[in-house]
Amino acid sequence: MAKLYFKYGVMGSSKSAHALLAKFNYEEKGSSVWLIKPFSSPGDDGFVRSVVGLEAKAEIISRTDDLYENFITGTHRTTDVIIADECQFFTEDQIDALRRIVDEHDIPVLCYGLRTDFLTRLFPGSRRLLELADSIAEIKTVCRCGHKATVNARIDSKGDIVTVGDQVFVGGGDSYDSMCYRCWKDKIKSQQERKNKENA
Repeated sequence: MAKLYFKYGVMGSSKSAHALLAKFNYEEKGSSVWLIKPFSSPGDDGFVRSVVGLEAKAEIISRTDDLYENFITGTHRTTDVIIADECQFFTEDQIDALRRIVDEHDIPVLCYGLRTDFLTRLFPGSRRLLELADSIAEIKTVCRCGHKATVNARIDSKGDIVTVGDQVFVGGGDSYDSMCYRCWKDKIKSQQERKNKENA
């Protein structure tokens, strides 16, 4: 019986590498894989890329796309497995559509993405996956202090942690730092104390 999987981790935890390795493993066994990712920015070329150098072309799904309709009417009706990268950016309706594909067509769906944003708030797509997924697993990495990283800290050009802004900000590795919650809070506190002294 097929399942809906949610595999989440912070920035830099090799989520995309895990997705691409899963794609490779399925295809090596002769399975057909539909690799998808949500639209994130105008310059998106449709590739899923990992920090370790793996990459593969994916189909970009816009926020208005009906994923279930795309599945049953497109060339993907005969696919054996669906692998989704950056799943936090899917809408709740699109996550519901993936759940429906699992249930009605017995096709496994593997979703990889972030759980929370730079303020530790759930993304809508991730929240829905936490509600609906049959299997939920964390892809772990560490903070600079050695403890498990759980926060996607957004960093500005001065190296300070950003605490206000839009939930979605697509940046490179220099825009985010994976941290444990304690280090994140301590750095916010220390930078606020520094700013208070500068303004005194």
